[in-house]
Amino acid sequence: MGLFDTTQWSLILRARGDAGDARGALESLCARYRPSILAYIRGHGYAGDVAEDLTQAFFTRFLEQAWHAHADPARGRFRAFLLTAIKRFLINADEEAHAAKRGGRVRIESLDAATVDLATADAGPERAFERAWALVVLETALRRLREEAREGGKGDLFDHLREFLTEAPDAADYERVAAALGLRRNTLAVAVHRLRHRLRELVRDELAQTSAARADLDLELRDLRDALGNVLQDCDPGDRKTHERVTGPG
Repeated sequence: MGLFDTTQWSLILRARGDAGDARGALESLCARYRPSILAYIRGHGYAGDVAEDLTQAFFTRFLEQAWHAHADPARGRFRAFLLTAIKRFLINADEEAHAAKRGGRVRIESLDAATVDLATADAGPERAFERAWALVVLETALRRLREEAREGGKGDLFDHLREFLTEAPDAADYERVAAALGLRRNTLAVAVHRLRHRLRELVRDELAQTSAARADLDLELRDLRDALGNVLQDCDPGDRKTHERVTGPG
């Protein structure tokens, strides 16, 4: 797998042997996907404490019953596997609820990624899942970028430019921040361009953590851009048109 040998997929596979460090990594991965799972459950009409309880129950069952043992990198992306898992979980949760009303019992089915057709789910919950996932990836990459900036003695610069990394800047915004930092607008534009470039690299690195191959990574990048409305591509300060709009011609 090359680049992908040390990704979270490898940790998930090692977790099958109950290695303590691998299980810790798996728990961290579950925590990372918690907002997506919660958004998906809410998208199915569960609200408030019920949605929170179902989210907690999902991850508890995921870990305790070692659903990751069914994960297979050859089948594709971990995110798709997890989406399959929450669909199956909600089906079982609904069956359990109805059986409890009847006084019956329900057998919890083992997870098999092949048993659920990903194309049949309602688009609303899936869209909420995708957007929550994309926002977590973006925020994680931004935290890493912030740490890099602080380690390089540029934490203050990052804090001032943070708003320009994911939203389209305009001339008034550049002028305001340039004045606050005592920098020329052209210098500021270059700094934003470099930070945005590094942010895209960090996003790609985050996505590689749950991609088993290059093709999967490319799909993750496409899906993330779709979920965020191309937030990492729009109005790149390195583009000439944007550069002239915020700094002036020349």
